[in-house]
Amino acid sequence: MRAFQVTEYGKTAFTQDAAKPEPQPGEVLLRIHACALNFADLLMVKGTYQEKPPLPFSPGMEVAGEVVALGAGVTSPEIGDRVAVFGGNGGLAEFGCFSAALCVPLPDQMDFKTGAAFQVAYSTSHVALDYKAGLKPGETLLVTGAAGGVGLAAVELGKLMGATVIAAARGADKLAVAKEHGADHLIDTDTDDLRAVVKSLGGADVVYEAIGGDLFTAALRACNPEARVLTIGFASGDVPQIAANHILVKNISVIGFYWGGYLQFKPQVLTDSLTELFAMYGAGKLKPHVSHTFPIEDADQGLAVLRERKSTGKVVITL
Repeated sequence: MRAFQVTEYGKTAFTQDAAKPEPQPGEVLLRIHACALNFADLLMVKGTYQEKPPLPFSPGMEVAGEVVALGAGVTSPEIGDRVAVFGGNGGLAEFGCFSAALCVPLPDQMDFKTGAAFQVAYSTSHVALDYKAGLKPGETLLVTGAAGGVGLAAVELGKLMGATVIAAARGADKLAVAKEHGADHLIDTDTDDLRAVVKSLGGADVVYEAIGGDLFTAALRACNPEARVLTIGFASGDVPQIAANHILVKNISVIGFYWGGYLQFKPQVLTDSLTELFAMYGAGKLKPHVSHTFPIEDADQGLAVLRERKSTGKVVITL
């Protein structure tokens, strides 16, 4: 099979021939039709992600495809079923083996490309806003990195949950995408004072913070009493230090959130979230946005688009 493989951490990965895997007990073999890229894939290629697969490996955390073989003990899904799965890695290949328990059936009206792009972005935002932060109708939600994969999903879901949504992103083009997905107010982080603008709008009750650095600090200082701040990631590369006295005075909760961690200790949270989200998609409530699509031979170009912050929504590799 064709596979885009990392043979040495920090070095250029490339598409080459690789052995087709065989499903182990509890696994299914998928013919992969699409794989969505994530910022974590860049870290995985460099060897700086919190999880380091043994070499050689194929990056690609979230895939959609067709079940073509079953490992021992698997009764569901069945051969021929169309499913999406977050496997952690192995997605940039024509075939891959994944836990049957993590496979979620695709709605009939959802194509493979959308199915791959849907999982991490929407479920990260859904579990964060609903399960972790308890976002309520009428509250104000601030989303940083609002034009990226998870940020755009947070804007869309926040609006559906009844919040007033403030979207912060770099440049008019990215903010236009956020507005199309439901943002009520826009902040250009290249030119605007985020803290001042958010305060002028009444402050934030929930912050979905994916950038880190100075933006995190500004967002924290724009919070209302009893606000909840979700630490989603640090795309700036700058992990902020939190002033404990500030969160004490305002009774602010800072919530650590790593979506993939639930695979290890409470996977039902993720599968329940995806089931609910697929139902919302089937009802026409969600509109996933894919800005770039590449064939597997150009997977390195897809990673470059992600690295250079040229995408909005998701980048997908097709097979």
